[in-house]
Amino acid sequence: MKANRQKQILDYLKLHNLVTVEELSGITGVSDATIRRDLITLDKSGLVYRVHGGVSLNRFVQQQPTTSQKAGQHHAEKSRIGVKAASLVKNGSSVVLDAGTTTIEIAKNLQAEDTTVITPDLHIGLFLTNMARSNVIITGGPTDNKSQSCIGSSCIEMLHSFCPSIVFMACNSFSVSTGVTAPTYDKCQVKKALSTLQARLVLTADSSKYGLSSLYKVCPLDIFDVIITDKNLDEHAVAELSKLEHTELILV
Repeated sequence: MKANRQKQILDYLKLHNLVTVEELSGITGVSDATIRRDLITLDKSGLVYRVHGGVSLNRFVQQQPTTSQKAGQHHAEKSRIGVKAASLVKNGSSVVLDAGTTTIEIAKNLQAEDTTVITPDLHIGLFLTNMARSNVIITGGPTDNKSQSCIGSSCIEMLHSFCPSIVFMACNSFSVSTGVTAPTYDKCQVKKALSTLQARLVLTADSSKYGLSSLYKVCPLDIFDVIITDKNLDEHAVAELSKLEHTELILV
């Protein structure tokens, strides 16, 4: 009975980013106290982690997926995020686009005139150069083979030399409890550099990334001026993110 109940709890958590003890009690038909004991067991086993207001599946991202692996995943959501994010860019702005398949969608939808786009992403740089709509600066430095983007000290030093109008960061994983995390040290260091630029800071990530965690911590979520994600984000996650006092949450 206990093993079946705990499997039922884990199966439910796979479909929801964050759930409450009361919800789990309702679906299993046992008391809140029994659920809490189950969660303690699952927590000690490393299968879940408990946060303020609920519990989430321990979704640890061990490896960085390649750009081609990510390109077809949640494309409709990324496209909507790209349209909304691009609308935040004003004429004459200087824009930093982080590497990623979501930020590529921002590049595709940029309509502002006389912009300068700075990016470590080779795909974004090539796309915008071919479109000839923006002044393009690629940061340079050694490249990460999986994301086809620049990394390393040269890239980071170049980023620190700019004072852009707006910075768009992408990520593999984010949550209120762990902030933005990255699966590799090199990608983490580039994102940390982005997070320290004196600019309007916008996180762009589809809802499938929420509740995931990776090895390297980049920054907390409350440093972002705006978080743009999609409407598939479940209500508990929306409630968590809405509590960030100085961060605007946009669902598309």
